[in-house]
Amino acid sequence: MQSFINDNFMLQNQVARTLYHDYAKNLPIIDYHCHISPKEIAENKKYKNITEVWLGGDHYKWRAIRANGVDEKYITGDADPKEKFMKWAETVPYLLGNPLYHWTHLELKRYFGIDDLLSPESAEKIWDRCNELLSTDEMSVKGIIKRSNVELICTTDDPTDTLEYHKAIKEDKSFSVRVLPTFRPDKALNISNEGFKEYIVALEKAANQNISSLSELKQALGSRISYFHENGCRISDHAIEGIVFEEADEGTIEKILGKALKGETITRLEADQYRAHMMVFLGREYAKRGWTMQLHLNSIRNLNTRMFKALGPDTGYDAIGDAKQARGLAALFDSLEKTRELPKTILYSLNPYDNEILLTVMGCFQGSEVPGKIQHGSAWWFNDQKDGMVAQMKALANMGLLRRFVGMLTDSRSFLSYTRHEYFRRILCNLIGEWAEAGEVPLDMKLLGSMVQEICYYNARNYFGF
Repeated sequence: MQSFINDNFMLQNQVARTLYHDYAKNLPIIDYHCHISPKEIAENKKYKNITEVWLGGDHYKWRAIRANGVDEKYITGDADPKEKFMKWAETVPYLLGNPLYHWTHLELKRYFGIDDLLSPESAEKIWDRCNELLSTDEMSVKGIIKRSNVELICTTDDPTDTLEYHKAIKEDKSFSVRVLPTFRPDKALNISNEGFKEYIVALEKAANQNISSLSELKQALGSRISYFHENGCRISDHAIEGIVFEEADEGTIEKILGKALKGETITRLEADQYRAHMMVFLGREYAKRGWTMQLHLNSIRNLNTRMFKALGPDTGYDAIGDAKQARGLAALFDSLEKTRELPKTILYSLNPYDNEILLTVMGCFQGSEVPGKIQHGSAWWFNDQKDGMVAQMKALANMGLLRRFVGMLTDSRSFLSYTRHEYFRRILCNLIGEWAEAGEVPLDMKLLGSMVQEICYYNARNYFGF
């Protein structure tokens, strides 16, 4: 019987097969947004078992296991790693139609050479084989990255980070993959969140200055942006549920910041005014340095209060939001564009309803600095599956320039997730192959092959200016 993950997996027509095997398959990976640990790269971590590398921190899998009625003990609790793996193996046969089924078997095939379908019957054999290979140098963190044909990685880092691990990675001349930081200042912008005052103290320490005024806060953030830039950073990232652009003068923002620093309650309007003001400031700082600004929109987080108190954030209790985006986003862009200080920007929304909305807004703010200056980002998180990817690419093709798309990223905490680039490339090639075989695009393999290569690799390389 043919392996489930075979050469033509997800390639449903001959044009798709040619595009993937001849044009896409062997291109390097530029993973310009992820959440992997630079510390684990610097230390070249070796994993004790498949549970540690596969299930640790992976809230995609945690949600699936919970949906299968498994006790939390076997997910984030203190159960033995092998017991946790066995609960995952029990869940996998129920994932048919879910991208996790594809990702699971892609990772088993590519990293462990395993063709068996994961199930309770095969779990013991797969557990032993994976752990045997994980003990080898080839399956250390740096070994996994190298064998995945990765050229460059951008991690996600707080402005207070020392970037010591990025420096250590750079100093390792035996490791040619570039690992660069990404500036993620959410904690400095979420003024109404618990812990804001304490975060400002941490920022003071990192910037080596006092922060008791708006000008000092901007100076501290500007200093950290410069520090990140010196260490290779060329991208920022912001997570925003919905962009509500409430303008206010500096005096008003100064008073709002003063209230927060005293520990006083901030109203929703004040929080929106502060965030809008700071987003304009940061956008200008990014533009000045040629950075790209990423905006991750329309997620709602930590919905289960009981589990949030028990486990904290990023544990699988977030969902798709339904906040409106168009007017606030347009106002932010317009405020920056008035002075020609709108940076390169990538827009992602967790709500696929926003695809066409974002595309028409961004079409009003393109520029000559670089082709595709304002990008519609890859299908994100809950949309990171075949239907979501196809919907995002079709919307981009209809409303913009698909061929200028900067392509895929892992957005993952797992070092085994580079197979998501393969998954994306197969889906992209299949989509273009469908168009070609239907006569909707020319059956010109040089033209179509160039398009595939640009989306999979060259556009990202040329766009970011790393």
